[in-house]
Amino acid sequence: MLVFTAFQTTSMVQKSVLDGAKSESNGTFNGDGYVSLGIIYTLLAFGNWIAPVIIMYIGAKWCMVAGAVTYLLFILQFLKPMEWALYLGSCILGFGAAIIWTGQGTFLTQNSNSDTMARNSGIFWALLQFSLLWGNVYSYTTLRGDFTITAEKRMHLFIGLGGACAVGLLCMFLLRTKASFTRDSEMEDLETVTPPSVKETFFKSFKLIRTRTMLLLLFPFIYTGLELTFFSGIYGTCIANNIHFGKDAKGLIGISGIIIGAGEILGGVVFGIFGKWTNRFGKDPFILMGFVVHMLAFYLIFLNIPFDAPYQESQRGTFIESSVILAMVCSFLLGLGDSIYNTQIYSIIGSVYPNDSAPAFAIFKFAQSLAAAICFVYSLKLTLEWQLLILVLTGTIASFSFFKVEWDIYRQTKVRDSEQLSALERNNEDDGYSHQPRIYSAPYTDTEFLGDSNHSRILLKEMSNKNLLM
Repeated sequence: MLVFTAFQTTSMVQKSVLDGAKSESNGTFNGDGYVSLGIIYTLLAFGNWIAPVIIMYIGAKWCMVAGAVTYLLFILQFLKPMEWALYLGSCILGFGAAIIWTGQGTFLTQNSNSDTMARNSGIFWALLQFSLLWGNVYSYTTLRGDFTITAEKRMHLFIGLGGACAVGLLCMFLLRTKASFTRDSEMEDLETVTPPSVKETFFKSFKLIRTRTMLLLLFPFIYTGLELTFFSGIYGTCIANNIHFGKDAKGLIGISGIIIGAGEILGGVVFGIFGKWTNRFGKDPFILMGFVVHMLAFYLIFLNIPFDAPYQESQRGTFIESSVILAMVCSFLLGLGDSIYNTQIYSIIGSVYPNDSAPAFAIFKFAQSLAAAICFVYSLKLTLEWQLLILVLTGTIASFSFFKVEWDIYRQTKVRDSEQLSALERNNEDDGYSHQPRIYSAPYTDTEFLGDSNHSRILLKEMSNKNLLM
């Protein structure tokens, strides 16, 4: 939480901070916040392909520690912005972000089982998004009251953010190195499955990405990258550049971030507390909720914000009178919708790929990060209305793709349960039992998409070795 308190606040103010540094440099500094963030997410995207291999060597915990070091270095370079340091730091951070995100996804999966994955995903997401509250409160109190961000205010801001990141790094050393329990208690008596080699781990990502389920999930992955870029970098800049909001517009970046964080936390807490509802009712009703929330936010932003605000200060007219309150409502909706999509994606990856969580999360972060990088590139040229149109179209496709995956899982689970019931009934008849068998249902794992039969072999071994017929 502390590491991302520093980074998420940095990403939201980065464009405005660097524009202020550029205006004070008399032409000696020309770094651009959108270019920097584009580099970060491009390197993050491609770094995810080798992140599972690094996790195999040093483990999820130490990947997170190493990644946090790169976050700290990137934040500290803002104390005295230099163009070469900005872009070099962006490259280093992009790789560090790849290992910290794949590492935390793997760490979460290792410390969850099929019953707790949805709950733990929600709790993790809520804790992560608390970073938006603390960092942006600090940002607001530091930056409010001026049309430009001065060197003095920049120093105060990044000394505090760097300190928070350093404390978060130290806290990571307290995490346990290895999960102390297996994913499912039913598997305790089974023989240990030989872990895959580094080569198998690396090529597993390429194997998974060619499967039907993963191809469908790519669309939600891509959409989360586009909307991540929009709410974390572009929307705050739009608010800061809206002259209609007056001299406090720069400070409103912090208020917007706080309210985005409130939406993220609400979504995470709700799905953490009521995580079992997703097991009972499926994930598609919640994805539909997230879709409606985001479409409403995009429509209100379309009405409320000048179209040229993403890349310059603007007094251009809007369809309605620009309202700070409405802008903050949109911030809340963006955060809430993002939390819904991400918690459901974390949950479905952990459920469908429990034995291949590292490569599966690597694919997720690859697609998400590449989409985020592309969004930062086109945001340099496209006006706001075209950016919103892209989000509406990709959000619609992503939601229907997620629905398709959920429906496929439901059908295959029904077929699997029917086959298990038939097999147990035949065994019951062969053994001379006259009463109905008790069914112990294993967590759903799409072995077709995993590309191996480990889960099937384990399940059959469990059925043969344990007395399942009471």
